[in-house]
Amino acid sequence: MLERRRDKDPAAQAAAAASPPRARFGLTQRVLLLIVFFVMLAEVFIYVPSIANYRNNWLRDRLASARTAALVLEAAPQDMLPEDLKRQLLDSVGAKTIVLKMHDTRRLLAVTDMPPKIDESFDLRDPTPLVSIAAAFRTLASPAGRILNVVGLAPMGGEFVEITLDETPLQAAMRGYSVNILLLSLVISAFVAGLAALALHLLVLRPVRRLTSSLMEFGANPENASGVIAPSGRTDEIGRAEEALASMQRALTRELTQKKHLAALGLAVAKINHDLRNMLAAAQLFSDRLSAIADPVAQRLAPKLVATLGRAIAFCHATLVYGSAAEPPPKLRNVPLRAVAVDVFDTVSAGPDEKILFRNEVPEALILAADPEHLFRILANLCRNAKEALEAAGASGGRRPLISIAARRDDTDVHIEVVDNGPGIPAAIREQLFAAFHGSTRSGGSGLGLAIAADLVRAHGGSIGLKPSDTGARFEIIFPDRAPLR
Repeated sequence: MLERRRDKDPAAQAAAAASPPRARFGLTQRVLLLIVFFVMLAEVFIYVPSIANYRNNWLRDRLASARTAALVLEAAPQDMLPEDLKRQLLDSVGAKTIVLKMHDTRRLLAVTDMPPKIDESFDLRDPTPLVSIAAAFRTLASPAGRILNVVGLAPMGGEFVEITLDETPLQAAMRGYSVNILLLSLVISAFVAGLAALALHLLVLRPVRRLTSSLMEFGANPENASGVIAPSGRTDEIGRAEEALASMQRALTRELTQKKHLAALGLAVAKINHDLRNMLAAAQLFSDRLSAIADPVAQRLAPKLVATLGRAIAFCHATLVYGSAAEPPPKLRNVPLRAVAVDVFDTVSAGPDEKILFRNEVPEALILAADPEHLFRILANLCRNAKEALEAAGASGGRRPLISIAARRDDTDVHIEVVDNGPGIPAAIREQLFAAFHGSTRSGGSGLGLAIAADLVRAHGGSIGLKPSDTGARFEIIFPDRAPLR
């Protein structure tokens, strides 16, 4: 069983225990702050024109009262109104002076004891938005006690009415209005933020926390299949993320389980190969004696038997070495490819009773720089798989079963083809055809033959692949065309 160790520094653990936990500023808090910020920003864009409009309306109310007072003063006989009444009219308007312009005449209808010094004039007859906004912020930012001259439309066909007033009451009213807007904005922000936070919590944050918790729990024990998240069935992005995470977790669990089994299998194979190598070595000693027998059949078969046992011993040794993660590189030699194909057919064939036709189409003169044992194992694995497929399902089209090996050389590579006329490779396993334990096409197969062949080809710097074919399977092996070795 695989074990995972987690090395922890005692000093780091002590420091982490001594330091106080840092306050978490989670996604919920960040979302709330962003919502409040955006609401307040929207309120600013609303407040700027509204404060200018509030100031204009406040001044228009004063001008309306001034027009009423101007009508009263204009209708009264000259100097017949008492000064106290004039002052009461000015106080009701909130103005220090009222001036009426009619028919090219400018008449001062009422005035205090000392005409004030005017700090700013503002024309309310047709103000632009930018002018009104700028004037409003000057009022808010100016010191108290400024004197403002305001011009508006006049009654009775006059050109304009003009009042002079103290800006302090207007400034106080605008600041009170601003405070009310601020408080209202905060209430709206809190209300909107609360609703948005609730919606985000239900629709986003809670599912994201579920994903995070599943990741953490699965990471703590990825071999436990019960830790795989169960998709909620949502059709949005989070639902797709849940399905993708569940698929990834299931695949990882299968891979870890498989690797654990492979580790146990590797240990068992190493032990078996250790003893099997000794048995094969003893069998090789006995087979050497066959070469001394005068029987022609024994004389013909003894060298092949010795060679086969030698390959078996070398393969057992290579398996033990591979188990120790020290796979030896290929030892390149000048190999006559046609002779290797003959050895492969002799090894795979069942002898005189063989019903499968083996066809060697490799040119006699083709010499390949490769490891002869590796090359033999590559072709033997492919031919053995083809033979097993033909014996299990027969040849397509009712023809005689056939396995052929062909080769050709181009400008840069040597192409070797192993072709059979069997049932072919099912589409379901083609994507993982050369993966260990996935490439077997028959019941009881180990799924290692093609994976071993692919590893050996890659060790030579070549490639192997399944090519399209009308019948059966067509494997193409490509080796770099190295110069012949000397």
